[in-house]
Amino acid sequence: MQDKPNTASTIPQLIESAAALYGDQNFLEEGATRISFSDFATQAKQVAAALIAKGIQRGDCIGVWAPNISEWVIAALGAQCAGATLVTLNTRYKGNEAAYILRASHSKLLFSIGNFLESDYPSMLDEEDLPELQDIVVFREEDNAPALKNLTRTSWQDFLEQSSATSASEVEARIAAVSGEDVSDILFTSGTTGDPKGVMTCHEQNLRAFSHFSDIVGLTPGDRYLVINPFFHSFGYKAGILACLLTGTTLLPHAVFDTTEILQRISVDKISVLPGPPTLFQSLLAHPELDKYDISTLKRATTGAAVIPVEMIEQMKSRLGFDVVITAYGLTESCGLVTACRADDSSETIATTSGRAIPDIELRCVDSNNQPVAAGEAGEIVFRGFNVMKGYFENETATQEAIDDEGWLHTEDIGILDEQGNLKITDRLKDMFITGGFNCYPAEIEKIMAGNDAITMSAVIGIPCERQGEIAMAFVVLKPGATLTDSELVSWCRDNMANYKVPRNIRFVDALPLNASGKVLKAELRKLV
Repeated sequence: MQDKPNTASTIPQLIESAAALYGDQNFLEEGATRISFSDFATQAKQVAAALIAKGIQRGDCIGVWAPNISEWVIAALGAQCAGATLVTLNTRYKGNEAAYILRASHSKLLFSIGNFLESDYPSMLDEEDLPELQDIVVFREEDNAPALKNLTRTSWQDFLEQSSATSASEVEARIAAVSGEDVSDILFTSGTTGDPKGVMTCHEQNLRAFSHFSDIVGLTPGDRYLVINPFFHSFGYKAGILACLLTGTTLLPHAVFDTTEILQRISVDKISVLPGPPTLFQSLLAHPELDKYDISTLKRATTGAAVIPVEMIEQMKSRLGFDVVITAYGLTESCGLVTACRADDSSETIATTSGRAIPDIELRCVDSNNQPVAAGEAGEIVFRGFNVMKGYFENETATQEAIDDEGWLHTEDIGILDEQGNLKITDRLKDMFITGGFNCYPAEIEKIMAGNDAITMSAVIGIPCERQGEIAMAFVVLKPGATLTDSELVSWCRDNMANYKVPRNIRFVDALPLNASGKVLKAELRKLV
């Protein structure tokens, strides 16, 4: 087997390079679907041709709103072959949340799943104001799919047939025009303002970051990688899809988390690489019939985003059979990767730290004057290097607040660097908390809850949860004369926000503790839990 491709500076170049190197080897396997690296290059170009035929220009934004299925990969990377910018949408979004992202990014076209988890996704957008969205191309469209009144929906097959209107030379010219400095994707991340911000990253920096990741994890041609992390997140898209293309690894998408089903897939599909939040591995270890499954092919695991017991790392090696377990730290603004443990680190280092900076990155913890603190002392985590985002889309103010004059990106996370350069994350400057691997931003949840007619104001905090890590708790002040029960409010929240954001704990209060400037004192609320 030849060495992995590492000369590509764009994702379209990587697709061609992988096709040349790995040819007939399977790149994508899902159910009965088998797509080789060569076939994938052909199918991605077909998507690019169809988009060109529909008038999509270089730099236009294209959304993808679907679970982990093979069409997601073909459509997303096909759009990049047309020179378009990929915008990913969380499958848990409600229509208003997805519409905000589509409007903010000026997306011209959306690839969407049809019916998933008992919802017709295109229908969720039909009443939204989306003047720039020209078409919704629907994967796995059903014959009885509801018609849309205000938007157009085109089946995936009908869309692909439009590719015949574009010549192969036009597609090749588009691919050749893409540069490593072009924006490859905009992933939206919420902030303390409550409005999601679009993080722009470029082709070359993403490939460089995940070449390092692939080396650290030890991915090789022939590895079989079950990607449970959502493709809409950098963990699934970059540490998953791009890493597989970089290394000749077979990608096996997994759409819905179910512990028994995952154990069956490991056994039947001979999975060797398994990423996921700590809750995934805790679920596997706790499964009552774990010993009945053949999991002997497992070799490599990556995890992070939460505190992990040392014993869990040791059990991942002894009971699940992993040779390599890596914990890592990253954020959307860093292309998804800043630090990682190394394969020969001790279980304690892997469990209690997020490892060391990846190559060619500078990492510091700094005080309030932006001066480095001593090893062992807590400070804000900042980093500088090739993986720093290009900026927030159409938000220069927020970009300048995040990246200082010397090029350091301020994460607003608090950490400690030890003498060996291993990073331990201890707290967050912002109020963000993590539910089952998903980032939750109180300001965003509060902003949506403000739309409830019975509520004067609310404050949301994260509280510990054994299964999910943390969950949302809301303190709610009602308007005079208004009535609302816990269950009514939870039900309303489920209708208006992604499920992982929904407060599981509600406490109605007469007033919220405020400081002199009117800001809610979240520390006071935490004392009430």
